[in-house]
Amino acid sequence: MAQGSSQARETAALHKVVVIVDENSNPFELGCATEVFGLRRPELGRDLYDFRLCSPEPRTPMRDGFFTLTGVAGLDAAEAADTVIVPNRPDVEVPRRPAVLDAIRRAHARGARLVGFCSGAFTLAEAGVLDGRRATAHWQWAEDFRARFPSVRLETDVLFVDDGDVLTAAGSAAALDLGLYIVRRDHGAEVANAVSRRLVFAAHRDGGQRQFVERPVPDAPDESLAPVLAWAQERLDAPLTVSDLAARAAVSPATLHRRFRAQLGTTPLGWLTGERLGLACRMIERGESRFERVARYSGLGTAANLRALMRRKIGLTPLEYRRRFGPGTGADAGGAPSTTEAQPRLSR
Repeated sequence: MAQGSSQARETAALHKVVVIVDENSNPFELGCATEVFGLRRPELGRDLYDFRLCSPEPRTPMRDGFFTLTGVAGLDAAEAADTVIVPNRPDVEVPRRPAVLDAIRRAHARGARLVGFCSGAFTLAEAGVLDGRRATAHWQWAEDFRARFPSVRLETDVLFVDDGDVLTAAGSAAALDLGLYIVRRDHGAEVANAVSRRLVFAAHRDGGQRQFVERPVPDAPDESLAPVLAWAQERLDAPLTVSDLAARAAVSPATLHRRFRAQLGTTPLGWLTGERLGLACRMIERGESRFERVARYSGLGTAANLRALMRRKIGLTPLEYRRRFGPGTGADAGGAPSTTEAQPRLSR
């Protein structure tokens, strides 16, 4: 009995994530949300979220009638959620159910975090919670979105946008990027890395990266960047340059730059800086308080440079980041920061 009571208290203390599923919702983004927020985490020794699905109807036909979802909670489950992931679907011109829009408005009014994957931005905009705010949506719907919701500051060439208590992801795969970013925001880089390893997915891609690239798949196996990326990740503390990366890949710097743009949607220097910042954050989360040492071992040089980059890219100084995510903080102990508190936000 005591053990059951303890488990019940632990579940009650978890950050509650509720996904609203509506008629013709996309199964892929639903799967992304379930994979990131809904799975048990025995490898971490604790669960991260209390996760539920809800729907306005007992039976919900998914996109193109692929299958029908049953046995989930009613829409009232969203009333107690800390984070509400709104429904997305391909028929963006069809209005959402009034009951769903009302549930989103109520969640927003009480301070819940709202998340829209892909066309979920249309749902948020239709509910009126994006007026005057930054958001993104899939590039193929950008023109339609701007015509219908001119008051929203749509950013079309990014993977996701964090506008505080409302976050949006551009397309299907970007749902995983945003999901992992939210885990990182809630629980820190180490936990997000563990989740990404289980997903076999990149732990972190900056939200400012482009939505699509000219060559998503290399033309030939020997053009893959994987070997040079792995090599560089083991030497982040060394004074690596773009020329060093190009030499390792046995190509010219110009060719390497084109491959990074085509395969990763960023520059070699941008990728290298992002990896170094990730390492610096992990060191701080593990308890390293000597920022000169963090800067040196992550390859960022000086504490001043570390501070400037973290402030620009994450929105927090190293000291602020340590207070938020260092040992003994809510992230380390498994608690989630308040959605009304200022959060680290990646900038482009």
